[in-house]
Amino acid sequence: MTVLACALAACATPATAATAKNTQELGAPGGLAFPKADCPKNAAQPTDPQGCQAIAQVTGYNVRLNGVHNPMRLKRSGYIVAFTVELAKPTDEQITFFKAQYGANPTVRLSVVQSLHSKAQFRLVNQTQAFNLEPYFGSTPTIALRKPFRVHKDDIIALTVPTWLPAFAHNLGDQEIWRSSHQGDECTAPDPSPDPHEQIDSIKVYDCVYRGARLLYTATFIGDPKPTNIASKR
Repeated sequence: MTVLACALAACATPATAATAKNTQELGAPGGLAFPKADCPKNAAQPTDPQGCQAIAQVTGYNVRLNGVHNPMRLKRSGYIVAFTVELAKPTDEQITFFKAQYGANPTVRLSVVQSLHSKAQFRLVNQTQAFNLEPYFGSTPTIALRKPFRVHKDDIIALTVPTWLPAFAHNLGDQEIWRSSHQGDECTAPDPSPDPHEQIDSIKVYDCVYRGARLLYTATFIGDPKPTNIASKR
C-alpha cells in the first residue's frame, strides 16, 4: 500500500490521541476488502460492459456495501484523517481514450456532504484539493490529509472525480449500490454531462442510484473519545 501525505506534510490533529477502538475505516464494513477494479479489459469504452469502466466528472458515494446500508454515513462526530483508493491499471490505449474524453490528469477529491432529506438534495460542506493519481495506477494509495476534516454525525463521505479515475468495479450484485450527482435522464445516459460537486456550501440533487457497482474508496475516521471521568451530579 502506498501512503501519500498532502503537500508532503505529516498529519496532526487533537484526535490522534484516541484509542484504536475509536478508529474506523468507512467503506470497509466488517473488514470488507476491495473487489478487483475494472481495467484492463477488452476495450477503452467506459460504457461498454465488456470494456474498461472508470468514474468520470461526478461526485458519488456508496449507499450499500455487502448488504450494509449507508456505510459512508457517520454515526458520531470525529475526524477524517485519510482516504484510500483502489486503482486499476488501464492499458496505454485506454488511458489515451480517457484523457481525450475527460481530461489529461486523472484526479480525485474527498468530499463531505450532508443530506437535506428532501428530493435527494445534498450540501457540500468540505472537500480536499484535487490529487493527480496517475503515478499510482495499479496500486492502492492512502492519502493523509494535511488538515484532518472535522465531521459530525450523519455527514456522508463522498468521492469527487473532476476528470476521470479508474477506481470502479461493476457486475457485483444487488448488495452493492452507489449514488451519483447526475440528475434526471442522465442516470442512464451512456456519456452524461459533467456534474462534479465542487463548490463549498452549494446544493446538488443526487438523482442517480446504481446497483451492482461500487466506488473503490474508503476513509479513515477517528471518533471523538468518550469521557470516562465525569464528576457526579449533585
